[in-house]
Parts: sequence; C-alpha cells; structure tokens
Amino acid sequence: MLDDKSDDGKSVSTLSFGVNRPTISCLFDYGSRYHLRCYIYQARDLIAMDKDSFSDPYAIVSFLHQSQKTAVVKNTLNPLWDQTLIFYEIEIFGDPQNVADVPPNIVVEIYDHDTYGADEFMGRCICKPSLERSPRLSWHPVARGNRKAGELLAAFELIQREKLCNPFHHIPTHDLLTDLFSPPDSDLPYPPPQREPNIYMVPQGIKPVLQRTAIEILAWGLRNLKSYQLASVTSPSLQVECGGQTVQSCIIKNIRKNPNFDICVLFMEVRLPKEALYCPPVIIKVIDNRQFGRKPVVGQCTIQSLEEFYCDPYKEETDTPEEQPEEVSLAPRDDVLIDIDDKEPLIPVQEEEFIDWWSKFYASTGEREKCGSYLEKGFDTLKVYETELENMEEFEGLSDFCHTFKLYRGRTQDINEDPSVVGEFKGSFKMYPLPDDPRVPVPPRQFHQLPAKGPQECLIRIYIIRAFDLQPKDSNGKCDPYMKISVGKKSINDQDNYIPCTLEPVFGKMFELTCTLPLEKDLKVSLYDYDLLSKDEKIGETVIDLENRFLSKFGARCGLPQTYCTSGPNQWRDQLRPSQLLHLFSLQRNCKAPIYKPDRVVFREQEYVLSEFEDGKPPNPHLGAPEERLALYALRKQGLVPEHVETRPLYSPLHPEIEQGKLQMWVDLFPKSLGLPGPPFNITPRRAKRFFLRCIIWNTKDVILDDLSITGEKMSDIYVKGWMIGHEENKQKTDVHYRSMGGEGNFNWRFVFPFDYLPAEQVCHIAKKEHFWSLDKTDNKVPPQLILQIWDNDKFSFDDYLGSVQMNLNRMPAPAKTAEKCSLNLLDETLSSDRFVSLFEQKAVKGWWPCVVEAEEKKTIAGKLEMTLEIVTEQEQEERPAGMGRDEPNMNPKLEDPKRPETSFLWFTSPYKTMKYILWRRFKWVFLIAIMVFILLLFIGIFIYAFPGFVKPDLKNF
Repeated sequence: MLDDKSDDGKSVSTLSFGVNRPTISCLFDYGSRYHLRCYIYQARDLIAMDKDSFSDPYAIVSFLHQSQKTAVVKNTLNPLWDQTLIFYEIEIFGDPQNVADVPPNIVVEIYDHDTYGADEFMGRCICKPSLERSPRLSWHPVARGNRKAGELLAAFELIQREKLCNPFHHIPTHDLLTDLFSPPDSDLPYPPPQREPNIYMVPQGIKPVLQRTAIEILAWGLRNLKSYQLASVTSPSLQVECGGQTVQSCIIKNIRKNPNFDICVLFMEVRLPKEALYCPPVIIKVIDNRQFGRKPVVGQCTIQSLEEFYCDPYKEETDTPEEQPEEVSLAPRDDVLIDIDDKEPLIPVQEEEFIDWWSKFYASTGEREKCGSYLEKGFDTLKVYETELENMEEFEGLSDFCHTFKLYRGRTQDINEDPSVVGEFKGSFKMYPLPDDPRVPVPPRQFHQLPAKGPQECLIRIYIIRAFDLQPKDSNGKCDPYMKISVGKKSINDQDNYIPCTLEPVFGKMFELTCTLPLEKDLKVSLYDYDLLSKDEKIGETVIDLENRFLSKFGARCGLPQTYCTSGPNQWRDQLRPSQLLHLFSLQRNCKAPIYKPDRVVFREQEYVLSEFEDGKPPNPHLGAPEERLALYALRKQGLVPEHVETRPLYSPLHPEIEQGKLQMWVDLFPKSLGLPGPPFNITPRRAKRFFLRCIIWNTKDVILDDLSITGEKMSDIYVKGWMIGHEENKQKTDVHYRSMGGEGNFNWRFVFPFDYLPAEQVCHIAKKEHFWSLDKTDNKVPPQLILQIWDNDKFSFDDYLGSVQMNLNRMPAPAKTAEKCSLNLLDETLSSDRFVSLFEQKAVKGWWPCVVEAEEKKTIAGKLEMTLEIVTEQEQEERPAGMGRDEPNMNPKLEDPKRPETSFLWFTSPYKTMKYILWRRFKWVFLIAIMVFILLLFIGIFIYAFPGFVKPDLKNF
C-alpha cells in the first residue's frame, strides 16, 4: 500500500499491487543512473497554519519514484533549513541527451507539522534540476492553489553516474542503507558536513557567503493593537529575529498612556549573506506580558528585504561632529533662537476685491481665466501634487524617521483569505557590515538625536478643497456627497451641508480638531452619499498618518510658502517664524547656526543673497522683515515640504482595491508646545454676487419686412425679445411696433435681468432643479451671455423669427455709434481685442448692434438694434432703482413713450385709424370716384324713377 498526501494535507491511499493485478511494463533501449542532491536552504513568507500566527514547516522533495523530507522548524513562517537531501541512486530510462536537455521536474511540497492530527499542506513548487556542478541558489515561488504562498531558496544538482546499456535486464542491487554506509564513489563530490546524524548541511560552495553584520533596530512604538483572547494588550514587548539571532525590547508599561518604548534603540550582530538576494527576512513578534507568566504572541510581521535599510556608517550626515543629546524636542529653546519682534504693517493694504485663496489655487493649477490679476501682482503659488504626499519620492514617503509595519495574527482559514491586521509597529532599521577582525573599532551608531518620546498635544487644521471622479450612488448617475472627519474618538459630521447632485463637489472648508500624538495618529476623511429615506452610503475614505508627518525631517506638519508675508492673502500661518524654523532645523540636523548679514545669510556653507530671489518681482506690500525672508529662502533650499495641495484617492471597504474618486486637501499640524498658530486660510468657495443687467431697447432699423398688409404693402409688426443664457424662464419682450413699413421700430423699453455672477471666474452661477420631482437644486456655471431677438408679431399664427444677436458680456463687440456704421464686421471674432469690451469693466455702453440671420449657410443682417447696456450691483439697484418696460419706478433714465408714426396700430382694433391711415390714404381717389359714381348713379336712378310721374299728367290732359 502506497500513501501520498493531497493538497489539503489529508492522506490518500493508492491501489495495492497484487497477483490479481495485470502487469504493465515499458521497455527502454537506454537508461542512466543519476545522483541527486537537493540543497534546501530556506523559505520565506509562508502562510500561517496555526492559531499562534505561525507554522511548523518542513519540506518533502519528490523526484520520480523517490522522496525525502527535511527537518521540522518550529514556530516560524520563514524557516532556515540549511539542509541537503541526497538521492544516492536514481535510474532514469531514456536517451541521456534528452534527459540533459529536459530533465524531469522536482516537486517540493511544504507541510505544517502538527503534533495532534494530520499535517497540513502549505504549498508546493515545481523545480528543475541542474546538470552543472555547484549550482547557484535561487528563489522558487510556492503556490497553494491559485494563491501565492511564499518562496523557497534552493538548488538541485543532478549528477550522472553511469550508463545502463540494457536496462531491462538490470536489477538494482543498491538501496539507501547500502549507500549510506558504503564509501562514496570516486566520481561523486564529498558529502557535505552533518549538523546532526544523517542531516547534511548545504556545502560552503553553494551556501551564501556570510559576513558580520550589525542591525540597529529603532523600536519606536506599537499602534492600534487589537485585543487578544478577549483581553486588551496592555504590556507588550518586542522580539526581533534575524539570521538565527534574537533581541528583546523592554516592556511598554502602559500602552494607553504612552505606546512608545522607553529604550527604543536595539542592537544585534548577525552573520548575513553578502548578497542581498540571499538575505533572510526579519521577523518581528509582539509579545504581551500577562499575569502568571503568560507571554502570548499577539502579532507578528515579516520584513522580506532589508536592502533599503543598508547604510554607510562612516558617511558624514552632519556638518559638525559635536556631541548631541539623545533626544531633540520639537519645542524651541530660548538660548538658540533669535528674538525678532513681529512686525505688523503700518498701513493696512486694501486688496483687490477678487483676490482670494482660490486665486492662488487656480493660478497654481494653470486655470488662468479664474485667477484674475493674481499672477501679475507677483503673489505666491503653491504646489499641487497629483497623488498623496506620502507617495512623493523627494520626501521618502514621509518614512525617513520610522516606517509603519502591519502586524498580523491568526491562521489562514481560506485559500483566498488574508490574515487579519491586528496592529502596527513603528520603527526602522540600519544595517551595515562589521569588520571581520573583532579588534577593529566598530562603526558609530546610526540612531541618535531622537525626538521626544512623550505624547504631544496638537491642533489639526484639515483643509478640504474639492473632490472629483466620484462613483455615482444615486439613480440619476450622481451623488450627494458630504464629509465625515475623525481622529481618535473625536469626529465631525458635515451631513447638514451636503452638496446635491454632483460628482465633482467643491467643499472649500476648514475643520479644526485636537489630538494627542501618538495615541491618536490616524486621521480619517470619509465621503458619504446623503439619502433622504435610506441609510447614507460611504463613497470612500482616506487615512493620513499624522505621526509620520510630525516626525518627518522634511517639515510636513506645515508647508513652506514662497515668501514671508505678515498680511494679505498669503499671511504666514506657522507657529514659528522662518528664523526660528531655521535654527530648529540646524539643531535637528546637527548643523552650525545660520549667520545673518544685512542682505544675506550663510547656512551649511552656502550663502543666500536677498537680491537673488527678489529682484525682478513686482513690489509686494505684505512682505515681512528681510531676515525672515532670507531664513525662509534658506529653508526652501533644504528640500522641505512646500505649501501644497495633495490629491488623495478614496477607497471603500467593500472594494478596497478599486478607487472611488479623488479628494484634494491638505493638513496643517501644530504642536501646542510651540504656541498659537497663525491665522488659517479662508478657503470658503466663492459666492456669486447678485448683479442686474439693464438693457434699454431704443430703436430698430433696417429690419426685414416679413408680412404683407391688406393693401399688399411689405411691413412688419416688430418686437424684441431677450434673455440671459441659463435664465430662459425670465424671457422679456417689448411692446409691438405695428406696421413698420421701412424696418424702423421705436420702443424705449427696459429689460432688467437679475443674475448671480462670480467676478473672479467670470461665470454666472445658476441653481435650478433638473426635474420637477428633484429635491435639491443643481449648481451650474455658464458664461454671462445675452441673447436678443427681433420678431414679427402675428395674431392668427405663430410669430415669425427675423434675427438675433448673442453677446458675451465679458467680451462683447463694441457698438457702432450710428446705424449706418453698424455691419456684420462688428461680430467678427478675428478682430483685434481692442474691438471687444467687457461690460463689467465699462459698466455701461450704448450704440448699434447688428442682428443676424442665417440663410443658405450665409449670414445676413436681419436688423439693427440701438441699445443701452448697463451692469449694476444689488446695492446700486436699490440706490438707483429702475422698473421693467416703462413701469414705475421709471427712472435712471426715465423712458418716455416712443414717438411712433400714426400708421403704427393694430388694424382690427382701430377701425377709424384703419379707414383713415390705410384705406383712405391709399384709396382715397378710388373712394372719391366711387362716391361720385355712386351719386351719379343715384341721380340717374332717381331721375329714371321719377321721370314717369312727370310725364303721366301730360298724357291725361292730352
């Protein structure tokens, strides 16, 4: 009976061979005897199969019909076997050349040893043996089903011993015991040294070359530890393992008060391979020291590669080799800071109305049409990063002081399930080689000048700018986003201020929270979709590690602006002045203090001159003292984080790998030990201001005559209609100038169009419901465009459209002074910019504009409009009121009734005028002749009627 193990670790039985079974044979003309040595050195990143988050792995190597297994390594996911498995005699039938070209595969299966129950399958890998002597170790991927389950560092050497000429008649006489106690063949290499009886090590020619290596561990602290076996982790310690060596940290006495280690620098000396490819991982175990001597492992993590932590221990990172204290507090010290009084501006400077923080933002993003004259004034811009600040290479991921390693716990229950994250380890490593001669002095230690380990109370300012590319959550393809911000147990819910019906909300809000680092280090910014009847759905969230920003040497707690201003839109907002920050920087970097001169500063052997960066710039009335500007310029040259806006992706817990949108924001962090911060930026979104467009239609001329009168004359009943784009519901029209025979129209009629306008962006803000069943209004921005149309009025059919003119009030064609000069050239967009005016700058214009109609793809003039256009603010509208049409208050200016010709009337409502001005004027001779003919005919008829009466008496007398 032959037993084998399936993928799930259970034993399966094959059929037994007996006399009743048919004999199956295969004959080969060629065959060879081989010797196989499997050098199983180590594995890494195996999956956890035990409840204590580890496994007891061993490997089974199978080649053709033979198999062997390694020793069991207890409680590890990165076993170091350092073992050679020897297959003394293997017969391979077939052409030796084919075997050399395509050798059979070697199957390596890794199992977890269990004292009680069947061993569990952890994964397998398929390897190829090498026919070369002393093969090189290489990493082979281990898979468990479709999932990656680790890597195996091994090599396999296949040695041909002799050729079998007639393998069919060959009966092997050697077995494993014979080969173990018989002397090795002369053509085989010597067996490697034994660690234990019958357990061979990997020979020196194949095993990686080791060297003395120092590993310094910065064990800064533990964060967000979850409870273990229903009990909180209160007194954890750290155990670091690498290369067979172990070092233990001190115990954190009370993790709730201070989760940092009191002694945070550990040192271990190990023998590691010179080649980074073969370096073993570092295993970090978190142990909770409980009562009655219980020390369970409550979390672990494996750091696969320490290559990024290699350093040159003799590299001078500082300018002076002075003795420095072990800890450097972030708080300034009076004996090293220059005391420079804050200088307030003597005369408050009045900024242009449209200069605000958004002007800086749009100037930085390249949206010049929205920033006005901001750049012309020489004001600062900021850096807009397309990703998180942590992803910027120049800032080393903000992990220059310490990294964050996730801690895992528990066995892998399912093939597609990841171990649960139970906490974080804050720390870092420094690795460097040690001299082989122990008498040679060791290099200096690398971790020094550490910041204070105690808790720091901080004020956080979270600036939320805008979001875009959000995933729709409502049936209309949009969402109603709002924010939730939390740090520790403090949270802010901005549900009442949700923004309806948008995928690109502009928030423009600043929130302030307090936190205690490192106890409350994770800042969570979440976006939710507001729903009236159901539970609000999370769109996505982003998490910011405030501790990394606080400890980073790149000054990520508050970005540096370009200039030092004591007032204005770019007022200094940090707690320390630039000179104080520069001295603090010199302390942290162990540099000489800066030396100030009248127009320059010397720092780190560099000279910074004031005129180098301020010459050629427009004068800025908000600048502070020259010393502070010089200090800021020197700081900016040190590669610190500038004033910025970062773009952070949003992720949902339901789809952790699918981006749900992006959020533009930044965070300022102010330790309370440094004093009060400066004033915050006002990033409130620009609010539209109410303006009124007054459009007075005076006259028209050369309007197309579209109708025929009852007498056959060409005429038009002219009226003018107007509205602003986006306000179609507020269309207005003049009264009708009836019976215009020459295209002239007289109106003296005023249109008044109220609209909300953003002067800084030069667009109109429109809020309206998309459908009548919509609960909220949707915001839109459109250019301020006025449309005026000339129509022909018809009483018994639809009115006839004659022509129109459309003008952008920010860039409208200058009018002609007379109707004779009014032509289509006024609307030519290719004309110079001098021919266009902004009504918001000129406030009022008057003149003639052409109205155009397209016929057969050709534009012609359909009429000319004489108008006055005037823009007034809401205050001016109240101070100088004006009614619509000619209604009261009819003033500013007062509009008299138009002096229209007497022929301008509606014919069927004025019969007398119709007879007088239409029929009589055109057909008076016809009427006169008709009357004369009628009178003549009447006299003739009377004469004929009366003539017999005159004749009859005479006949009687006769």
